Amino acid sequence: MTDINLSPLWLSIKTATIATIIVFIVGVLLARFIARRSFRGKTVIESIFMLPLVLPPTVVGFILLYIFGKNGFIGRLLIEWFDFQVVFSWYAVIIAAIVVSFPLMYQSAQAAFQQYDPNVEHAAYTMGASRFKVFWTISFPIAWPGLLAGLVLTFARALGEFGATLMLAGYIPNVTDTIPLAIYFAVESGNMEMAKFWVILIVTLGFAAMLWLNWWSKRNMTAHSNHK
Repeated sequence: MTDINLSPLWLSIKTATIATIIVFIVGVLLARFIARRSFRGKTVIESIFMLPLVLPPTVVGFILLYIFGKNGFIGRLLIEWFDFQVVFSWYAVIIAAIVVSFPLMYQSAQAAFQQYDPNVEHAAYTMGASRFKVFWTISFPIAWPGLLAGLVLTFARALGEFGATLMLAGYIPNVTDTIPLAIYFAVESGNMEMAKFWVILIVTLGFAAMLWLNWWSKRNMTAHSNHK
Protein backbone atom coordinates (compact mmCIF):
# COMPACT_ATOMS: atom_id res chain seq x y z
CA MET A 1 0.00 0.00 0.00
CA THR A 2 2.61 2.49 -1.12
CA ASP A 3 0.40 4.78 -3.18
CA ILE A 4 -2.66 5.90 -1.23
CA ASN A 5 -5.26 7.93 -3.05
CA LEU A 6 -6.40 10.48 -0.48
CA SER A 7 -9.39 11.53 -2.55
CA PRO A 8 -11.86 9.87 -0.12
CA LEU A 9 -10.41 11.90 2.77
CA TRP A 10 -10.67 15.28 1.05
CA LEU A 11 -14.06 14.44 -0.43
CA SER A 12 -15.41 13.35 2.96
CA ILE A 13 -14.13 16.46 4.74
CA LYS A 14 -15.42 18.77 2.00
CA THR A 15 -18.80 17.05 1.94
CA ALA A 16 -19.16 16.97 5.73
CA THR A 17 -18.13 20.63 6.03
CA ILE A 18 -20.59 21.92 3.41
CA ALA A 19 -23.39 19.68 4.71
CA THR A 20 -22.73 20.82 8.29
CA ILE A 21 -22.87 24.51 7.35
CA ILE A 22 -26.18 24.05 5.50
CA VAL A 23 -27.68 21.86 8.21
CA PHE A 24 -26.54 24.24 10.96
CA ILE A 25 -28.19 27.27 9.35
CA VAL A 26 -31.43 25.50 8.41
CA GLY A 27 -31.60 23.49 11.64
CA VAL A 28 -31.06 26.51 13.89
CA LEU A 29 -33.60 28.67 12.06
CA LEU A 30 -36.26 25.96 12.00
CA ALA A 31 -35.67 24.99 15.63
CA ARG A 32 -35.82 28.63 16.72
CA PHE A 33 -39.03 29.18 14.80
CA ILE A 34 -40.76 26.00 15.98
CA ALA A 35 -39.34 25.49 19.50
CA ARG A 36 -41.77 27.67 21.46
CA ARG A 37 -44.69 27.73 19.04
CA SER A 38 -47.78 25.57 19.24
CA PHE A 39 -49.73 24.94 16.06
CA ARG A 40 -51.71 22.21 14.39
CA GLY A 41 -49.46 19.60 12.83
CA LYS A 42 -46.34 20.54 14.82
CA THR A 43 -45.86 16.98 16.06
CA VAL A 44 -46.18 15.61 12.53
CA ILE A 45 -43.64 18.09 11.15
CA GLU A 46 -41.13 17.36 13.91
CA SER A 47 -41.63 13.62 13.41
CA ILE A 48 -40.79 14.04 9.71
CA PHE A 49 -37.65 16.02 10.65
CA MET A 50 -36.51 13.23 12.97
CA LEU A 51 -37.43 10.34 10.67
CA PRO A 52 -33.94 9.91 9.10
CA LEU A 53 -32.63 9.25 12.60
CA VAL A 54 -34.67 6.06 13.00
CA LEU A 55 -34.92 4.81 9.43
CA PRO A 56 -32.22 2.54 7.96
CA PRO A 57 -29.87 4.65 5.80
CA THR A 58 -30.71 2.50 2.78
CA VAL A 59 -34.38 3.39 3.20
CA VAL A 60 -33.48 7.08 3.35
CA GLY A 61 -31.36 6.55 0.24
CA PHE A 62 -34.24 4.85 -1.57
CA ILE A 63 -36.59 7.74 -0.74
CA LEU A 64 -34.01 10.25 -1.97
CA LEU A 65 -33.50 8.18 -5.11
CA TYR A 66 -37.25 8.19 -5.64
CA ILE A 67 -37.33 11.99 -5.28
CA PHE A 68 -34.16 12.95 -7.15
CA GLY A 69 -34.04 10.13 -9.73
CA LYS A 70 -34.78 10.87 -13.37
CA ASN A 71 -38.40 9.84 -12.84
CA GLY A 72 -38.74 11.59 -9.50
CA PHE A 73 -40.55 14.91 -9.13
CA ILE A 74 -37.47 17.02 -8.34
CA GLY A 75 -35.09 14.95 -10.43
CA ARG A 76 -37.29 15.21 -13.51
CA LEU A 77 -37.63 18.98 -13.13
CA LEU A 78 -33.87 19.42 -12.76
CA ILE A 79 -33.26 17.42 -15.93
CA GLU A 80 -35.96 19.22 -17.94
CA TRP A 81 -35.13 22.74 -16.77
CA PHE A 82 -31.38 22.62 -16.24
CA ASP A 83 -30.29 19.40 -17.97
CA PHE A 84 -28.77 18.39 -14.64
CA GLN A 85 -28.90 14.98 -12.98
CA VAL A 86 -28.37 14.72 -9.23
CA VAL A 87 -28.04 10.94 -9.02
CA PHE A 88 -24.48 9.60 -9.25
CA SER A 89 -22.94 13.02 -8.73
CA TRP A 90 -21.08 14.78 -5.93
CA TYR A 91 -24.26 16.78 -5.22
CA ALA A 92 -25.97 13.51 -4.35
CA VAL A 93 -23.31 12.93 -1.68
CA ILE A 94 -24.08 16.36 -0.22
CA ILE A 95 -27.83 15.77 -0.24
CA ALA A 96 -27.48 12.39 1.49
CA ALA A 97 -25.20 13.86 4.16
CA ILE A 98 -27.59 16.77 4.78
CA VAL A 99 -30.67 14.59 5.15
CA VAL A 100 -29.18 11.98 7.51
CA SER A 101 -27.41 14.53 9.74
CA PHE A 102 -30.21 17.10 9.95
CA PRO A 103 -32.10 15.41 12.84
CA LEU A 104 -29.07 15.66 15.15
CA MET A 105 -28.71 19.40 14.56
CA TYR A 106 -32.42 20.07 14.81
CA GLN A 107 -32.77 18.08 18.03
CA SER A 108 -29.77 19.80 19.62
CA ALA A 109 -30.93 23.26 18.54
CA GLN A 110 -34.47 22.65 19.74
CA ALA A 111 -33.22 21.59 23.18
CA ALA A 112 -30.83 24.56 23.31
CA PHE A 113 -33.59 27.09 22.59
CA GLN A 114 -35.95 25.50 25.11
CA GLN A 115 -33.53 25.33 28.03
CA TYR A 116 -33.58 29.00 29.02
CA ASP A 117 -36.35 31.28 30.30
CA PRO A 118 -38.22 32.94 27.39
CA ASN A 119 -38.90 35.95 29.62
CA VAL A 120 -35.33 37.05 28.86
CA GLU A 121 -36.34 37.55 25.25
CA HIS A 122 -39.69 39.09 26.16
CA ALA A 123 -37.95 41.69 28.30
CA ALA A 124 -35.80 42.70 25.34
CA TYR A 125 -38.88 42.98 23.11
CA THR A 126 -40.59 45.31 25.58
CA MET A 127 -37.50 47.53 25.47
CA GLY A 128 -37.90 47.90 21.71
CA ALA A 129 -35.35 45.37 20.43
CA SER A 130 -36.14 43.77 17.07
CA ARG A 131 -36.50 40.01 16.67
CA PHE A 132 -33.29 39.91 14.68
CA LYS A 133 -31.36 41.75 17.39
CA VAL A 134 -32.85 39.62 20.17
CA PHE A 135 -31.87 36.46 18.31
CA TRP A 136 -28.24 37.46 17.69
CA THR A 137 -27.57 39.19 21.01
CA ILE A 138 -29.59 37.02 23.42
CA SER A 139 -31.04 33.78 22.02
CA PHE A 140 -28.06 32.63 19.96
CA PRO A 141 -25.34 33.31 22.61
CA ILE A 142 -27.36 31.60 25.37
CA ALA A 143 -28.11 28.57 23.18
CA TRP A 144 -24.57 28.38 21.72
CA PRO A 145 -23.25 25.49 23.90
CA GLY A 146 -26.11 23.26 22.74
CA LEU A 147 -25.77 24.46 19.17
CA LEU A 148 -22.05 23.71 19.17
CA ALA A 149 -22.73 20.18 20.39
CA GLY A 150 -25.18 19.71 17.54
CA LEU A 151 -22.65 21.16 15.11
CA VAL A 152 -19.97 18.63 16.08
CA LEU A 153 -22.42 15.70 16.02
CA THR A 154 -23.71 16.81 12.63
CA PHE A 155 -20.21 16.92 11.18
CA ALA A 156 -19.36 13.48 12.60
CA ARG A 157 -22.59 12.00 11.23
CA ALA A 158 -22.09 13.55 7.79
CA LEU A 159 -18.51 12.29 7.74
CA GLY A 160 -19.63 8.72 8.43
CA GLU A 161 -22.67 8.55 6.14
CA PHE A 162 -22.73 5.40 4.00
CA GLY A 163 -26.07 3.80 3.15
CA ALA A 164 -27.97 6.76 1.72
CA THR A 165 -24.85 7.92 -0.13
CA LEU A 166 -24.38 4.54 -1.79
CA MET A 167 -28.03 4.44 -2.87
CA LEU A 168 -28.16 7.98 -4.26
CA ALA A 169 -24.58 8.71 -5.38
CA GLY A 170 -23.13 5.28 -6.03
CA TYR A 171 -19.38 4.66 -5.96
CA ILE A 172 -17.45 6.70 -8.49
CA PRO A 173 -13.70 7.09 -7.80
CA ASN A 174 -12.65 10.70 -7.20
CA VAL A 175 -16.29 11.82 -7.44
CA THR A 176 -18.42 10.09 -4.80
CA ASP A 177 -15.89 7.84 -3.02
CA THR A 178 -16.19 9.03 0.57
CA ILE A 179 -14.26 7.20 3.31
CA PRO A 180 -17.16 4.86 4.30
CA LEU A 181 -17.63 3.86 0.65
CA ALA A 182 -13.87 3.43 0.21
CA ILE A 183 -13.85 1.06 3.19
CA TYR A 184 -16.75 -1.00 1.85
CA PHE A 185 -15.35 -1.41 -1.65
CA ALA A 186 -11.82 -2.04 -0.36
CA VAL A 187 -13.21 -4.98 1.64
CA GLU A 188 -15.25 -6.12 -1.37
CA SER A 189 -12.10 -6.20 -3.50
CA GLY A 190 -10.12 -7.99 -0.78
CA ASN A 191 -7.81 -5.05 -0.07
CA MET A 192 -7.93 -5.35 3.71
CA GLU A 193 -4.86 -3.16 4.26
CA MET A 194 -6.51 -0.26 2.48
CA ALA A 195 -9.74 -0.86 4.36
CA LYS A 196 -7.81 -0.92 7.64
CA PHE A 197 -6.13 2.39 6.79
CA TRP A 198 -9.46 4.14 6.19
CA VAL A 199 -11.08 2.56 9.25
CA ILE A 200 -8.29 3.77 11.51
CA LEU A 201 -8.47 7.23 9.96
CA ILE A 202 -12.22 7.71 10.31
CA VAL A 203 -12.24 6.25 13.83
CA THR A 204 -9.49 8.70 14.77
CA LEU A 205 -11.42 11.63 13.31
CA GLY A 206 -14.64 10.61 15.04
CA PHE A 207 -12.91 9.98 18.35
CA ALA A 208 -11.12 13.33 18.19
CA ALA A 209 -14.42 15.13 17.53
CA MET A 210 -16.16 13.42 20.45
CA LEU A 211 -13.17 13.88 22.75
CA TRP A 212 -13.05 17.59 22.00
CA LEU A 213 -16.82 17.94 22.47
CA ASN A 214 -16.72 16.20 25.87
CA TRP A 215 -13.75 18.30 26.95
CA TRP A 216 -15.40 21.53 25.84
CA SER A 217 -18.72 20.60 27.50
CA LYS A 218 -17.04 19.90 30.85
CA ARG A 219 -14.97 23.07 30.55
CA ASN A 220 -18.08 25.09 29.76
CA MET A 221 -20.01 23.58 32.69
CA THR A 222 -17.12 24.33 35.05
CA ALA A 223 -16.88 27.92 33.84
CA HIS A 224 -20.65 28.32 34.17
CA SER A 225 -20.57 26.98 37.73
CA ASN A 226 -17.78 29.36 38.70
CA HIS A 227 -19.79 32.34 37.45
CA LYS A 228 -22.71 31.51 39.71
